[in-house]
Amino acid sequence: MASQLLEKPWRELRWGEKQEDLQYVKEYKPLIDGIKHLRVLMFGHVGAGKSSFINSVSNVLRGRMSIPALASATTSDRSFTIKYETHKIQIGRGTSKTFFPLVFNDVMGLEDGKDSGIQASDIKLAMRGHVREGHKFNPLGPLTKEDFGYNPNPSLNDKVHVLVCVMSANAPQINASVLEKMRKVRETASELGIPQMAMMTHIDAACGEIEKDVKNVYRSKHLQKKMKDFSAAVGIPMNCIFPVKNYSDEIDIKNDVDILILSALRKMIDFGDDFIEKNLNSC
Repeated sequence: MASQLLEKPWRELRWGEKQEDLQYVKEYKPLIDGIKHLRVLMFGHVGAGKSSFINSVSNVLRGRMSIPALASATTSDRSFTIKYETHKIQIGRGTSKTFFPLVFNDVMGLEDGKDSGIQASDIKLAMRGHVREGHKFNPLGPLTKEDFGYNPNPSLNDKVHVLVCVMSANAPQINASVLEKMRKVRETASELGIPQMAMMTHIDAACGEIEKDVKNVYRSKHLQKKMKDFSAAVGIPMNCIFPVKNYSDEIDIKNDVDILILSALRKMIDFGDDFIEKNLNSC
């Protein structure tokens, strides 16, 4: 039987440098007046693992298990996330408690069909900062200026600085209508100049060799093909797609899992900070 692994990894990763990457992320802060945090908006199909990634990031940065974003433990054809919520990651405890200057928003998942899942127009409004905290998404109708959930005067902190498309490596082929919604969202982000990247989750479920050893991630022929197919379908370059393993059945943190997550986090920070410097410095 032919090996499912490449002889050499097609992308290099510094597996032994977790502390350097962790320090880089922990020390980040925006240097533009009026901007308190870098905002990352995550979207994708139902069950892609958006909320689970936010929890995994919190685990890495806090060095222990935590659940800032409620996530479903089961595979479903309906989105677990129904409202717009900003997820902050806590530093310290008690009166000394603060938060990392990196926040995440995840939205209702994209579904097949016109009246299912989040409306692409709602994601577009979120990117511009027009969705109020706590707004409940309605699959049957997009958010309008007359709705209470509409924010007419977004601040620089309300606007999105990085758009992340999340795709499960273990999901079947994405329906054409969902891909079309993804393209519409990406087109708006491009018009606004918002940097875009993608994450491929559930890599261990998609490939047995990765399940055996996460370090096989960039040697897996199957995962490489999945990423190339996704890149071609959605239009996100391969060097902007990052495979990650979310924490799911573990009860303690693991270095190799952390390193993949930190690899993606560093790029989010770099892309988002460049956008803030370039587009918001003169605002």
